[in-house]
Amino acid sequence: MKTINRRKFIQNTGLLTASGLLAPSFGYGHKKQKSRVVLVGTGGRGIGMWGAPVQEEYNDILEFVGLCDINPGRVAYAKKKMKVDCPVYTDFDKMMKETKPDTLIVTTTDATHHEYIVKGLEAGLRVISEKPMTTDEFKCQEIFDAEKRTGNKVIVTFNMRYSSYVQQIWELLRNGEVGDIKSVDLNWYLDTSHGASYFRRWHGEKEHGGTLLVHKATHHYDVLNYWMDSEPEEVFAYGSLDYYGQKNSKFNSTNCRPCPHKSKCNFYWDITESQSSMDLYVANEKHDGYLRDGCIYRKEIDIYDTMAVQYKYANGVKVNYSLTACSPYEGYRLAVNGTKGRLDAWIKSSMPTGVPPYQEITIRNLFGNVKNIKVMPESGGHGGSDPRLKDKIFRYPDAPDLYKQSAGSRDGAMSALIGIAARNSIETGKIVRIEDLTSLVPVAKKS
Repeated sequence: MKTINRRKFIQNTGLLTASGLLAPSFGYGHKKQKSRVVLVGTGGRGIGMWGAPVQEEYNDILEFVGLCDINPGRVAYAKKKMKVDCPVYTDFDKMMKETKPDTLIVTTTDATHHEYIVKGLEAGLRVISEKPMTTDEFKCQEIFDAEKRTGNKVIVTFNMRYSSYVQQIWELLRNGEVGDIKSVDLNWYLDTSHGASYFRRWHGEKEHGGTLLVHKATHHYDVLNYWMDSEPEEVFAYGSLDYYGQKNSKFNSTNCRPCPHKSKCNFYWDITESQSSMDLYVANEKHDGYLRDGCIYRKEIDIYDTMAVQYKYANGVKVNYSLTACSPYEGYRLAVNGTKGRLDAWIKSSMPTGVPPYQEITIRNLFGNVKNIKVMPESGGHGGSDPRLKDKIFRYPDAPDLYKQSAGSRDGAMSALIGIAARNSIETGKIVRIEDLTSLVPVAKKS
């Protein structure tokens, strides 16, 4: 069984040279002055992924000059948590005018990403956006138009591309291990902790997160686009709300703390046990009324928790994709079928005790040969992918992108548009063609 370790991964990604780590001669590291960075959206993702870690790890080459959020309490907490000495704002335009940044990081609710991306592009900034890039086809088009109008580009942060096992699968497929790819099955399982968390938050309402077909599945579609080296052409989907939402339980409440059903509900979450959640969210409810421990059965939930999507790439590859948000364990199973054989992968996130921790990849030749590969877990967020993504963005932006892991607006759109098309298909019962949604025309081969 072949084992992939971190050292080999880093060497392969081009972030090492024969003499060791690349000298900080790229991008920010090349500047005499630190890059001036602003962050809009200081929720958990903004602070925990793009706030405190970036400040701690890259303060030699950048400085935060402004933080912005619609909630004055959350943005004040962010300043304290990030340990930065910069002004805070609830007015984005004012922040932009007063701080004069050169880099903008967007981590607001998904449906508002486009507003800040467009403003950042028009201001001539380097714009970095969390996934999904946006939540509908019209907002996608606004971003394309802004890029064309300004000549500036947005970076979309698909951290899964930087996972060692994702790169390993990419290499195996590019090397022709299964021959010409013909079909793919990808089944994604969110466990009862992670899955339920989306329904507690703003993600449970379509107007904010676009449904999990966009917010969550954009990761999965992007990885498939990355592996297939092609773009989606047409989509058909089914979706339903089978576990969460008002119709699926009599235990309805606004949020967990005042709920009279605490002792009976398997999904009861005591937010008071998390000091960080208390400080970031509960202490600041008075400003905007946002309840982080929202009831997973509240009436406002209008997204799907069970989804099945079929789509076809421009190169002819057919995909069967499913997502369930209520599973006893978490991970995904992948099968790639080709003219020479089949690749199977069992990628585990949270598993029962006793399940081997490594990721498993198997190549089976059509006529008997078998190759087993295990990829060991790595330290760092999302299996070690977060540090590599941030290194590429901030410290080595000009380093060779040997494995085509960097992502821009077209990548952000083509992943989001699968979910948008799937959502439209569920609502209309019809096949949706990607080229009918925006000005983008899918190509059979990206590279």
